[in-house]
Amino acid sequence: MRTEMVVMRDGVRLATDIHLPAGDGPWPVILERSPGGRTPGLAAAGTARGYGVVAQRCRDRHGVICRAEAADGADTCAWITEQPWCDGRIGTVGFADGAHAEAALGCLDPPGLVAQVLECGGFFDAWASGVRHNGVLELSQAVRAFHQALAGEDIRDWIAAWPWQQGQSPLRHHPDEEAALFDLLCQGVRDGFWKQAGLWAEGFHHRYSRADCVHVSSWFDPFVATATGNYRGLSAAGRGRQRLILGPWRHGERSAQVAGDVDFGPEAPVESWAGDWLDYQLRHFDAVTRGMATPEPAVRVFVMGGGSGRRTAAGWLDHGGRWIAAADWPVPGAVASVLYLHNDCRLDPLPPQDRAMPLSYDFDPADPVPTIGGNFAGLEPIATAGSFDQVGAAIFFGCRPPFLPLAARRDVLAFQTAPLAAPLQVVGPVEVDMFVATDAPDTDFTAKLIDVHPPGADYPRGYAMLLADTILRLRYAENPEEPRLRQPGEVVRLRFVLDIANLFQAGHRVRLDVSSSNFPKFDINPNTGEPEGASRRRRLAVNTVFADAARPSRVILPVLAP
Repeated sequence: MRTEMVVMRDGVRLATDIHLPAGDGPWPVILERSPGGRTPGLAAAGTARGYGVVAQRCRDRHGVICRAEAADGADTCAWITEQPWCDGRIGTVGFADGAHAEAALGCLDPPGLVAQVLECGGFFDAWASGVRHNGVLELSQAVRAFHQALAGEDIRDWIAAWPWQQGQSPLRHHPDEEAALFDLLCQGVRDGFWKQAGLWAEGFHHRYSRADCVHVSSWFDPFVATATGNYRGLSAAGRGRQRLILGPWRHGERSAQVAGDVDFGPEAPVESWAGDWLDYQLRHFDAVTRGMATPEPAVRVFVMGGGSGRRTAAGWLDHGGRWIAAADWPVPGAVASVLYLHNDCRLDPLPPQDRAMPLSYDFDPADPVPTIGGNFAGLEPIATAGSFDQVGAAIFFGCRPPFLPLAARRDVLAFQTAPLAAPLQVVGPVEVDMFVATDAPDTDFTAKLIDVHPPGADYPRGYAMLLADTILRLRYAENPEEPRLRQPGEVVRLRFVLDIANLFQAGHRVRLDVSSSNFPKFDINPNTGEPEGASRRRRLAVNTVFADAARPSRVILPVLAP
């Protein structure tokens, strides 16, 4: 191994470690770029397999991703292909920030790039998911900035004091970190900031590298939409061969079978079918660079569900699950099944009546709905990702006695089916299509998809198991590039998409929870219409969901025969 300082186009030099196999080259090269350091997990296995392995630390940065990341990655690929030990072919690997860096360089179609494994990252559209979420800031960005800059202060106290004010935030003595965070907080409009390589792979799919790519994420990872979006977009653009892997884990926990409070069974770890993960990645590179056959299908998806519903010896809910292989995503053969929202909080295949009264609730930003699990990362110790029963408890930030179910809150509308007479396997993008209104200039709407287990010996109150959730800021509903404040009572149509795979067993219910906050996973809307990141006021909003024949709010489930 040796280290070289590789010069970028703007003169910045990046420390780059080079690991080469024994013997004479040239060899195909595996590149890993990361802001976290230069310790590639593939170094020993890769060189033993006949690959050069290059590890490069990205330039120092503040915020989500350096604007120079795409150019730096492309420059590094060009430099590698010019070296006598490279045979002109490069594969890349990366996890989280490293995967973001991979996708950034892929957007510029650099020389030599033939294969990628993008794990839990690669920003399909960072405005829609991963940094902001349909315009709402994911507060993992604030917690991440806090941890990078501070020690000795209590992050829980500071999150309880949200929103922060620039110059008086916990980052006030770290101006670069504070400025980067407030850039993200204030940059709500989906403008050119969000359309750069590294934050918006979707806009570069037509010119992306033709590398063969593996996109990896999981149901309780924040980058599900990134993995599915890049898989679908690059496939449609006719770039290289694309593969997709979606497991039941939290961010980066591909070897686990428990996520939150739920056990998904012994098949859940990726090793149950892939074997050693490093070896799986090398097999992908072997298939591309050496023409070795691979039996891998285009898509592998873990379908949650099918377990006993009992409490395991370790104290988890036995929800179970299994892997399926498919030719594409969305999975071919899934049939759309429509469930309508009714004003008696039913979810039902029958459309609502002509003049059904709408449902309204008071959303108070001072009392947000607490986050109880979900698909996020980087919120520890404030919140824990994974699936949990949607019932308050002392372990969840913002919950207070008497710790009732979230559905008992006055600002949560819980729509659910009758107990299912037969199993219902939902695999693919779930669409939530709602007609809403508010009396405030601006507000948010949230949606949670839940599998309601019936009462039993271990769970006498049943178990409302969270599958997926999302949020949308109303000012961005029609056009995120031209936000618009609302007139009182103005009807707005919202569309959410939740990628999911779950087997709802007979006797279970499908439930959709609608509200206007999910804190501290997401920023809280003050309902005032003030510029984002600059609000000092807040007001109560009366928010309304319509469920009548003229405004039929509904959920569209992609149902796959078990």
